[in-house]
Amino acid sequence: MNTTPPTDCPAWRKLAAHAESWRQVQLAELFAGDPARSTRMIAEAPGLRLDYSRQRAGALTLRLLAQLAVERGFEEWRAALFAGGRLNTTEDRAVTHTALRAGDGAPQDVKSNLERMIFLSNSIREKKQYRRIVNLGTGGSDLGARLLADAFGDGALEVRFVANIDPVELERALAGADPAATLLVVVSKTFSTQETISNATAARRLGYKNLVAVTANPEAAAQFGADDILPMPDSVGGRYSLWSAAGLAGLLAIGGTAFSELLAGAREMDQHFLTEPLESNVPALLALLGVWNVNFLDLRAHAVLPYSHRLRLLPAYLQQLEMESNGKGVDREGRAVGYATCPVVVGAEGTPAQHAFMQLLHQGPQPMAADFIDASVNQALSANAQAQADALAYGTNAGTGGDAGLAPHRRNPGNRPSSILKSRQFTARDLGRLIALYEHKVFTQGVLWNINSFDQWGVELGKEMAQRLL
Repeated sequence: MNTTPPTDCPAWRKLAAHAESWRQVQLAELFAGDPARSTRMIAEAPGLRLDYSRQRAGALTLRLLAQLAVERGFEEWRAALFAGGRLNTTEDRAVTHTALRAGDGAPQDVKSNLERMIFLSNSIREKKQYRRIVNLGTGGSDLGARLLADAFGDGALEVRFVANIDPVELERALAGADPAATLLVVVSKTFSTQETISNATAARRLGYKNLVAVTANPEAAAQFGADDILPMPDSVGGRYSLWSAAGLAGLLAIGGTAFSELLAGAREMDQHFLTEPLESNVPALLALLGVWNVNFLDLRAHAVLPYSHRLRLLPAYLQQLEMESNGKGVDREGRAVGYATCPVVVGAEGTPAQHAFMQLLHQGPQPMAADFIDASVNQALSANAQAQADALAYGTNAGTGGDAGLAPHRRNPGNRPSSILKSRQFTARDLGRLIALYEHKVFTQGVLWNINSFDQWGVELGKEMAQRLL
């Protein structure tokens, strides 16, 4: 498989030359001259519709980006991903998160673990022995389950989350709880994560003894005194682990039927990504356009703006998924990269963000690209999402009338690219599709940038230094 620098590829050099022709092109002029652009630059995936007509790109751009993917060996890398290949070379580990949602095609151990996990969840929800579930985990052991519970929790159990070593978060999560009616779910791949084990130890000192562990180190969990231990595959990184027992707290919050729907949605997106040609492959298109924006249009930040209260935690989830995966300064061979990789990812729930930081998106001197996720049947939310995307694309001169002195302050330059992802409804199945879509976008960009998207060595130094200060 190709591990040469992408800058050595002929398509990369062609894209660099092609980008010069886009420096002065205005999106408003493109739409005025080509009204069909808004219906032509559309791609469909299961349950999702991508409108990328507001990207500063054209047919030739997409052909050159597809050529780059071919030169990078994209299809070979993609096949290796779904075969569970040892793609995490720095840790000599296979990458198997797609197998966790493969359904009937999953390995027997995956099926058995899923059945056990759902059986445990059903038992806890039906017996009502516990009224409160407290998930102790951080990073990938927190963000996915927290997103799931916040989006689709049905209220059958009170599910809370603790990720911070600050004792205030644990105190608030346990406030008013009956220790006998509270279950701790301790999620740590190594079962040595400082924040997680410190919080678990503190909770046990306070009398909270009921504990289920999710880990790849069952011996340590047993020694800690876990009542039940669910396995976390060593070949699944934390930020890809929602589909495993690491998602137990989310499963407890939404129930087995909804969790099965989540997996089914992800499986549908897996098939789309695996089989659809590049020109209509939604995750691949997002990845290609992202590389175009970062490396050729010099847009080094990216906003994710979900117009759905259910998805208010999605930006934090995607920040880890994107920046921990591809925020690397060396390539697969350990060479310093001579090109930009992952952009800074920012985001928040759509309409509140309009009244917070979107001023910068519209008028800031350092433009960024954006994804608008329209995942609501509410007409006002959809109208706001489209209006913001249009405002970024078209901008305005100073407007008409009023104080001429305010004209430069009122001007929106426009020409700021964005995509709209539209879901016709939004269920647990749709959430599974959406998360898998972004996983595959990140993977594709890792291939294009020659990045190992499955390690995170950069976070180790700070942890080691903190230990020396304790």
